Amino acid sequence: MTIPFILDTDTAQDDCVAIIASLLDPEADLRAITMVAGNVGFDRQVRNAQMTLSAAGRLGSVPIHLGCRRPLVLPWVSAENVHGDGSGGLDMDFTGTATEQEHGVDALIRLTAEAPGEISVVAIGPLTNIAMAAVKEPAFVDNVKRLVIMGGSNNGRGNITPAGEFNFYVDPHAAHVVFEAGFRDVTVVPWAPLTLNDAVFSREQLAGIDAIGTPLSRFFLTVCGPTLAFDESVGIPGTTHPDSLSVGILLHPELVTQAGDYHVAVEADSGLTRGYSAMSWGVHGLEPNARVVETADGEAFHRWIEGLLATPTEVSRPLRGGLFD
Repeated sequence: MTIPFILDTDTAQDDCVAIIASLLDPEADLRAITMVAGNVGFDRQVRNAQMTLSAAGRLGSVPIHLGCRRPLVLPWVSAENVHGDGSGGLDMDFTGTATEQEHGVDALIRLTAEAPGEISVVAIGPLTNIAMAAVKEPAFVDNVKRLVIMGGSNNGRGNITPAGEFNFYVDPHAAHVVFEAGFRDVTVVPWAPLTLNDAVFSREQLAGIDAIGTPLSRFFLTVCGPTLAFDESVGIPGTTHPDSLSVGILLHPELVTQAGDYHVAVEADSGLTRGYSAMSWGVHGLEPNARVVETADGEAFHRWIEGLLATPTEVSRPLRGGLFD
C-alpha cells in the first residue's frame, strides 16, 4: 500500500530532489505540492518545481498550490546566497503551465479533511503554511496522519546564524505555532548534527551519480552545483540533502537508526537566537511533542537516491542550461 502525502516546499536544490523522490518512489502517493516562501523568490520556486516535474516526465500530473508568500510576522529572508536561483540556472518553456487556483493553506485543510487521519505532510520549508492551516482550521491538526518537519538543530549549530537553522529562522513564529498545536505524530529531521553527519553527498558519491547518465542525474547535478560550491566554502565536504532525507524517512522509516522523543520549542522573539530550536530530551519536566531523528543510515539513503536517479524518464519539456546544453 502506498503512502499518501502532501509536500510543502520552498523549491530549490534538495527540495527538487525531494520532489523527484516523491514522484518516483513506488511507496509514494504524492497528492499535491504546496509552495511556501523560503529559499529563493516565490515565483522562481514555482518554476523550479515545474522544471523538476518536467525532468521526471510528470509535468502537469501533480497539482501545485501557491501558499503564503511571506512569513507570518517578519520580512522574508532568502537563501539565494547559498542556492543561487535554486536550479543551477536551468530554464524551459513555461507557456501554458498552470498552478491551482486554490490557496496552498486551503488545499492542506481540504485534502486532509477529505481523508482524516490518512494523509501525511512533509514540510521542507518554513512552516508558514502549516501554521496558517492549524490556525484557520483547528481540525487540520487532528486530520494530518503524520507531520515530518525538516528544520532546526538538535541543540546544535545553525546554518544562517550561530543559533538558527534557515527554515525555523525565516518564520520562527510559524514554527512556534506548529510545535504548540498538538499534531498527533511529528517527526523532526534536523540540520545539526543529523544532516551534517548522515545526509552529505561527497564528491566521490556525486561522481557516481554523474556516471548514471540519465536526465534525472544530470538534473540533480545541475541543481546541486551552486550549493556544493557554497557548502564546501563553509567546510561541509559535499552537498547537503535534508529535504530528500525527510521524504525518505516518511516512505522508508528503516532509514532511521536512532531517534528520541523531545519537547521542541522555537525561539521567535529574540534577535540573537531567532529560530533557535530548544530540544528537551526528557529531564526538564516537559511533555514530548516530537520525535527527533538523531542518526540515519547515510549509505542506504545515498543508495536510495542513486536508484531513483537511475530511473529512465522522458523529459516533459526540454530543459535548457547546466548539463542540458
